[in-house]
Amino acid sequence: MTEEEKSAQRSILIVHGGDFKPPEEVYLDEAATALHAGVRRDFPDHVEAFGKVGIELAYYGDIGNEYLRSKGRHYDEQLDIGDRRNALESLRKIPLRKKVGLQQYDKLRGKSAVPEAIADVASPLFGVLGLTTVLVSMVAKDFALYLSGNTEFTQQVRERVRSKLMEMLRRGDKVMLMSHGTGAAVAYDVLWQLSHGETYRDEFSASKIEVFVTLGSPISDDMIRRRLLGARRRATERFPTNIITWENVSAEDDYLCHDKTVANDLKAMMREHVISSINDYRVYNHAMRYGKSNPHCSLGYFIHPRVVKIVVDWIETPDDAL
Repeated sequence: MTEEEKSAQRSILIVHGGDFKPPEEVYLDEAATALHAGVRRDFPDHVEAFGKVGIELAYYGDIGNEYLRSKGRHYDEQLDIGDRRNALESLRKIPLRKKVGLQQYDKLRGKSAVPEAIADVASPLFGVLGLTTVLVSMVAKDFALYLSGNTEFTQQVRERVRSKLMEMLRRGDKVMLMSHGTGAAVAYDVLWQLSHGETYRDEFSASKIEVFVTLGSPISDDMIRRRLLGARRRATERFPTNIITWENVSAEDDYLCHDKTVANDLKAMMREHVISSINDYRVYNHAMRYGKSNPHCSLGYFIHPRVVKIVVDWIETPDDAL
């Protein structure tokens, strides 16, 4: 290993999910603050090491916001920003990682498993009937447009993520790609493009993402997975080949990730030897949005002890171990 490789920068690239998003600098600051707070709370001995990790955001919220407004959706940016700050402040007050279990989760106002239960029942049925995209279009219009295929919207979103990731890889950074919600599908598609796309594979097919983290991801849904890039290819061309480890974290009652097991659904990646490990974790997301429990909230994931431990374990991994 060269001296340059030994001193390579560790960088986290965050890919946000769908729906309305605050300005780029606001989202990035809140995400970084949540991760920092989690490390400080649960792994205080690693605060200095974490402080050396670069954190960047692949932002396409402006594209999504514009599309949703064109469909008649209203967004109060200041209200959203204020409530996000309130949510983060409440999460930062949780003192210890042992305080984020079921007993405390059950006490949250407005907690309900109904949306996830509906998704559990509806998804297999809708899959048989071919109506999954109808359900998605009802609750996530921007993601439905993304899944619809080779649209300008789809290409623009992928380009935002791809350009940021390629920049990190060209610098020689050691990369953790951390995605939330529907952003996991975008990140997966970009990884596939860098592995197999004619425009990118010569330069990037040998570049590896050390850890791919998916938070509240819908990728385990069979009908969603069938619309990802490579789904109709055979053997190793079906999957990205540039992920070393995949860590999938799903919160109880998070309807978007009602099927919480990526390892089971993508076991062919292990069989084809294109990835070293895929691990699933079930957690309780204690975030509150607008006075009610919101188990899909990104801030609740970023600050969660399980996610923080994934980050710290990555930081602790010797440079020559991956």
